[in-house]
Amino acid sequence: MENNKFENLKQYLSSLKEQGICLAFSGGVDSALLLWLCKDLNPLALTVSSLFQTDEEIEFTKNFCKQYGIKHKILTFNPLENERISTNPKDRCYWCKKTIFNLIKNEACNENILDGTNSDDLKVYRPGLKALEELGVISPFAKFGIGKKEIRDYAKSLGLSFYNKPSNPCAATRFPYDTPLTEENINKVKKAEKLLNSEGFNELRARVHGDILRLEVPESEFALLLENKNKIITALKTLGYRYITLDIEGLRCGSMDN
Repeated sequence: MENNKFENLKQYLSSLKEQGICLAFSGGVDSALLLWLCKDLNPLALTVSSLFQTDEEIEFTKNFCKQYGIKHKILTFNPLENERISTNPKDRCYWCKKTIFNLIKNEACNENILDGTNSDDLKVYRPGLKALEELGVISPFAKFGIGKKEIRDYAKSLGLSFYNKPSNPCAATRFPYDTPLTEENINKVKKAEKLLNSEGFNELRARVHGDILRLEVPESEFALLLENKNKIITALKTLGYRYITLDIEGLRCGSMDN
């Protein structure tokens, strides 16, 4: 069944070639696999770079497109210039996606605009999906009922090294809604997560609640965190956080949405 989905998907992507394919390439597993599937269809990959992404993510998109000879362009925008984003309301993602995909639409001309939204994304709180619908963005994985695990499994079966690349939602998701977003605080939490990455935690979230930093790591890594707690606490406190806590619910998607 899974392979049938992907065969149908590939046929569908081929049908879009004549009009042209422009893919919003964030560098995540979903958009990376979709771009790989389109690589022989002369796609244009557009990456929108902002304070909400890490330098490593942008570098991944550059290297990926260079490796496969895909046309690639990086667009930039400052999300903090828009109060509907910087004030961090519950529908922040809608306004952010609207801005990003308007930029992409201006570059794409009349080409089909694709993104990596998968079928699992339709089951959780994703206000940005409304913006995609309004702008006519095509989400092939969602269209063919393909979820995150299927995407990772298929990428693995193809021998693609990025199949187990950790998910890394935008930095704005580290703050509670209605907490104003500032460049200083965003850069600080990105430094905190990079520090934890260097200690062997590949997938985590550092959630900010004022001067409290709430760490979400997989339950299987609780022991590792506690074994190294003194070193980690000392390093994180140098960034200005007063309290460092471990969330015993573990790593999970959208904990700020509850």
